[in-house]
Amino acid sequence: MITLLAKIFIKNYKDTENIEVRRKWGILSAGLGIFFDLLLGCGKAIVGALSNSVAILADGFNNITDSFSAIISLFGFKLSGQKADKEHPFGHGRFEYISGLLVSVVIIVMSVELFRESLNKVFHPEIPDFSFLAIGTMTVSILAKLYMFYYNTRLSKKLNSVTLKTVAKDSISDCVAMFFIIITALIYNIFGLNLDGYMGLAVSCIIFYTGFTAAKETMTPLLGQPPSKDFVKKVREIVLSHPDILDMHDLMVHDYGPGRLIISLHAEVPAKGDILELHDVIDNTELELHEKLLCQATIHMDPVENDNPEVNRLKNLLETYVKNTDIGLNFHDFRVVDGPTHTNLIFDLVVPYNCQMKDSEIHEFIIGFAKKMSAEENKKYYVKETIERGFI
Repeated sequence: MITLLAKIFIKNYKDTENIEVRRKWGILSAGLGIFFDLLLGCGKAIVGALSNSVAILADGFNNITDSFSAIISLFGFKLSGQKADKEHPFGHGRFEYISGLLVSVVIIVMSVELFRESLNKVFHPEIPDFSFLAIGTMTVSILAKLYMFYYNTRLSKKLNSVTLKTVAKDSISDCVAMFFIIITALIYNIFGLNLDGYMGLAVSCIIFYTGFTAAKETMTPLLGQPPSKDFVKKVREIVLSHPDILDMHDLMVHDYGPGRLIISLHAEVPAKGDILELHDVIDNTELELHEKLLCQATIHMDPVENDNPEVNRLKNLLETYVKNTDIGLNFHDFRVVDGPTHTNLIFDLVVPYNCQMKDSEIHEFIIGFAKKMSAEENKKYYVKETIERGFI
């Protein structure tokens, strides 16, 4: 259904890399979700009231809440498409993340209210009247929610949307909740055991868990997160495909919303290369990153001595030293400064964030390399490292 609607309402609907096409897909998904949730919510509210079932009423109110959530998502996609302005030079793409967070908050608040109502039913139970109509309504709801889960999951992957992923998770949790409600109905009809209030508690807990995990996922890109390994790999492949670039480091990725990435990195180039030619290579690399990864790239040139045998020898020895540990150390900007009494080895040392060692302990570890080299070559070596912590 949603693909048919996309063919009708979205021009170039297959070009999901296009920000405008992506935004229209999000609005279409939210609109379809509003339609389904209002239909299901009103239907279950009527059936729940007629059958005196708090569990069905609870799930019906959850569907109505989902429709409000879909409205928030719709406005999120709508606002995220606004052009950059003086106050927001990087655009408004993060509105999508903010809308996802608001949806999560709404889900959590509603789950707390449903928990309170269900708890009251546990202590003051009412005889539910589960009918085949109620069971049929739930079955139809499960099928509708499975379809919503299917198309939102597919779209979340196609559009790389954390908001649609949250909506999909909400749909599958609704399916689980409704399944248990049907089981409760069968138990009551067969054994006469009233578990309605307890099932309402279970439904509210499922909804709360969905809201909590959704909030966590939507807050992550707002607070800042490391780029995916796949994205880093693609950046490295593009940058290092240019022969004049020897290596890269200090990659930073700033996410201002889907399709609005700004990246910066340092590219190591030969110190004796022609500065104008190397600048041209850097310009072409930035353009290629923009065209292939849809990001705005800024590259800083780092000149390094790649044709000095002594520098290369010491660099290889240090590389072997740091890689013989399980710490995960790496380094860049390696320089050698000779003096009349000693030789300084200067470099930036990259330490993973999850490394439990203190900077002072890491410094002592690196000093061990200088002591080792000094003893083996009967020459004084000092290390002057700058410690950086990072994910990349």
